[in-house]
Amino acid sequence: MTAKNGAFSTSDGCSIAYAIHRAKSGLSRRLVLIHSLALDRSVWDGVVERLAGQAEILTYDCRGHGQSGRPHMDFTAELFARDLAELMDHVGWSDATIAGCSMGGCVAQAFAGLYPARARALALIDTTAWYGPEAPKQFRERAAAAQAKGMRGLIDFQVTRWFSDTWRQANADCVARATQVFRDNDFACYAASCALLGDADLRHYLPSFRMPVSVIVGEEDYATPVAMAESLHAAIRGSSLHILPATRHLSPLERPAEVTGILGALLGFPFPVPADSRLQPRLP
Repeated sequence: MTAKNGAFSTSDGCSIAYAIHRAKSGLSRRLVLIHSLALDRSVWDGVVERLAGQAEILTYDCRGHGQSGRPHMDFTAELFARDLAELMDHVGWSDATIAGCSMGGCVAQAFAGLYPARARALALIDTTAWYGPEAPKQFRERAAAAQAKGMRGLIDFQVTRWFSDTWRQANADCVARATQVFRDNDFACYAASCALLGDADLRHYLPSFRMPVSVIVGEEDYATPVAMAESLHAAIRGSSLHILPATRHLSPLERPAEVTGILGALLGFPFPVPADSRLQPRLP
């Protein structure tokens, strides 16, 4: 299905670039996809391709990323959640299933906490509610490394976190596209996004979630490891936990078929969840 591209201005004047991928006539499922730190909506291309026509899909570049505005200011998960609420107002969506990867998962949690009636279901992918007590310092050190080395100087570190060794070697074109997006970041916005993640503590939202929630994590993810996903699963009543074997931090790029299957189940239609995905039962 052809995507409709657009842009709108938030209440504080930031331009947000987005695309809507239309569903086949008569289908009313709606899905929002939120990308990870220092990347853009192209993270979801493989998922969007597999879901084509089965749901109305909204992808966008968070502020400070991709083709969206790059204001030099403090970022928070709640600010990014407000951007999404205003974007949904702009396109006329009252609610949707919300899926976020890494930073996008933090935004999805903030969105569901602030606007619970607008989140029909959640997919929290390669993410956490809290990176721990040392996170503010660690994420600011990462930003300082980018300033010292340049974004290009962090590429080797990033790609080994993003993708498993075998997949990275077999998918050089995809890796190259992701690293180009990373290199094109504005440093001040990257630093503000790092601070967003370091300061985020979304744990207080989790007990209030009553929508269906799927937590997804790569087995080899050492940016947001399985233990963090297990903590989300334990804190969110009724959630399910999917562990994708031999996968690192960017599951939507490395395992789009598997992520699509799990999203399809949340949306209520029968995309198969692959047999090698280890599923932990829903908590009561």
